[in-house]
Amino acid sequence: MNYMINKLFQPFETKLTNYIINFDNLGEDYGNQDRNSLKLFQLEGQTLNVKSFRIPNIINQIAYRFFRKSKAQRSFEYAIKLKELGVGTPMPIAYYEFKTPFLFKKSFYISEQLDYDFTYRALTTNYNIPNYEAILRAFTRFTFQLHEKGIHFLDHSPGNTLIQLNSDDYKFYIVDLNRMDFKELDFETRIKNFSRLSTQKYMVEIMSDEYAKCLGENYDKVFKLMWRDTEAFQEKYHKRRRLKNKLKFWK
Repeated sequence: MNYMINKLFQPFETKLTNYIINFDNLGEDYGNQDRNSLKLFQLEGQTLNVKSFRIPNIINQIAYRFFRKSKAQRSFEYAIKLKELGVGTPMPIAYYEFKTPFLFKKSFYISEQLDYDFTYRALTTNYNIPNYEAILRAFTRFTFQLHEKGIHFLDHSPGNTLIQLNSDDYKFYIVDLNRMDFKELDFETRIKNFSRLSTQKYMVEIMSDEYAKCLGENYDKVFKLMWRDTEAFQEKYHKRRRLKNKLKFWK
């Protein structure tokens, strides 16, 4: 077992390690359990979110053992970097890894559990949310600030931004951090980063308008590229789904 604990939580090392070793028998199930397991644990009056990443395929077991950082380690390190850059994300607490001499097995990422009102996904299904357009525009400005700080969030998708409402002060926190680049982003990369967020032209029009204002760019130029990238992603996504369904059928 290999692990790293945020220095603020090192006094609780024994308890944190116990949560990981006894993960299957302790804690409260939280959220969707299809891909990875999420559980909530209590620590000194604070709720912790523990994500258990499933064991990767044999090729990635070798890759993560010798050549690549694990998803848990990347999540922890990226969260620390985001905090340093002043970007909203749950407090990183620790990561744990289990390895054999030649293979990588399980890993866990521990962060604080944040209270939030809804995720960005709610904006894609409920247009009656009070101050809907103001929230969507604020989210677009938040994304612009990510880009300005050289953050390319590769999993910028509807379920990965938590939104807190406080009157007209909207706060955004990104989660599922293991796929991220830190570099200067060109115009095309910035716009393409919106492609997974919505299938609704109405939403893309609003985000294009706000992002064009942030950039000082022409709205038509931004919208044309953002909508093109959105349609291209949807076509690729549905093509992949059809292929997967065919493979399931033949099985």
